[in-house]
Amino acid sequence: MAIQKTTEKWKLKKWFSVYAPKIFNEVIIAEIPANDEKGLVGKNLKVSLDSLTHNPQNSYTNIYFKITGVDGSKVKTRIVKIEILFSYLRSLVRRYRSISSSVLKASSKDSVNIIVKPVVITAKKETHSRISGIRKEMNQFLESYISENNYDEIIGSVIDGKLQAQIYNKINHIAKLSKVEIRKLEIK
Repeated sequence: MAIQKTTEKWKLKKWFSVYAPKIFNEVIIAEIPANDEKGLVGKNLKVSLDSLTHNPQNSYTNIYFKITGVDGSKVKTRIVKIEILFSYLRSLVRRYRSISSSVLKASSKDSVNIIVKPVVITAKKETHSRISGIRKEMNQFLESYISENNYDEIIGSVIDGKLQAQIYNKINHIAKLSKVEIRKLEIK
């Protein structure tokens, strides 16, 4: 009886380098094994934002990339979601504070559909009318901001925290705020 030699499947795979979009200067974010290029397109990757920006303040934020194309061993991606960890949000919400959140669907200047889920945490307990006023003014500002800017500008401002600072300055007159965050930003 002859012994058959078999090759293990993982030895047949090729390694591909995954690159971030231009916003992150096209740095390598991962190395992925795959049988062929077709199997990679459409896959999602989750990367912590602090590994891309080298800023420890971003360690509670994850970015999801979708593979859009393969050029040789170079894999191109685009951002599909930015999300803050629930444990970080939970640490912000304390007793005697109020929270206001909403879900807003809008289209950017370059016709990219974006879903934004902002969260505002007040410094003290607020009335229902102030919370709804915060939500209303925040949604109006976000809707106009998204429609006036490109996809890349919106993503860049969320990553830098400039959008959150603008929201804070816009609605701070209603109530004293503790924190403004973009809980989730999805690109559809």
